[in-house]
Amino acid sequence: MHPDKPLVPATPAQQKILIRIAAQRERIQARRQAYAQANSAAEVGAAGIGDDSLVLRCVAFAKQHPAAVVALAGAAMALGPSRLVRWASVALPWILRFRR
Repeated sequence: MHPDKPLVPATPAQQKILIRIAAQRERIQARRQAYAQANSAAEVGAAGIGDDSLVLRCVAFAKQHPAAVVALAGAAMALGPSRLVRWASVALPWILRFRR
């Protein structure tokens, strides 16, 4: 007995179900391939992140998240220059430590 060749031919209802099962298997396989491709693309993209300078990473962040940059600029304008300088003197050592 071979599992691919049934002894009794499938009825039309069974054939309809078999076609649906085959279509579902194709969808699952396509989804797996798309997921694998997205993961490999993400790994390739993530590999180059650490190589760029801080300025290039900031520019890339600004392009990807314009609303966050606008919110940050608005907060900077609301705080004023003296507070920004004070907070920059606190935050700059943290930023430089995280770069390493």
